Amino acid sequence: MMDEDQELILQSQKGKMKAFQKLVEKYKKPAFFISLGLVGNRDDAYDLSQEAFIRIYTNIKKFNPQLKFFNWFYTILSNLCKNHLRKMEVRKNYIKNDVVNAEMNHSGQRALSPDVLVEKNEINLRLWEEITKLPYEFKEIIVLKHFQGFSYKKISEMLNIPMGSVMSRLYHARKKLKDNLKDILN
Repeated sequence: MMDEDQELILQSQKGKMKAFQKLVEKYKKPAFFISLGLVGNRDDAYDLSQEAFIRIYTNIKKFNPQLKFFNWFYTILSNLCKNHLRKMEVRKNYIKNDVVNAEMNHSGQRALSPDVLVEKNEINLRLWEEITKLPYEFKEIIVLKHFQGFSYKKISEMLNIPMGSVMSRLYHARKKLKDNLKDILN
């Protein structure tokens, strides 16, 4: 029995645009937020997620529908994000306020008092700054686990690494963040 993605892929491979549009609708939001977490800029995240869909569209006939679509899609998206970061040579100071604002708006927070809001913004900004300083493999794990909510098993499948490696990377990423944020955690 085929799942929804497999059916949409088969239809897309036959040239049915409505099927491909359904795939785009299903995955456009996760693609944007994953990209945003990895590159830290709304405009770039939007462009990269769109580019991923273009690449999927141009290569859909080569894809084996028996494989997991999202894993293939994530690999393409992640590689685009890595290449973007390399091209821009931005590893440390590319975080912008719109990332913090997107995270706060996405969480559905109600208006807070100005002093609490300022403190929260400062903490969020500092957290994002420290996340951007992490090596890509640690940043990727943090984004997938904590901002996208994927399970260890799903991350393992997406990155094609053992589950133990996922847990190890996550442990080291969290430890590094905790060490780097100890001044505001006290």
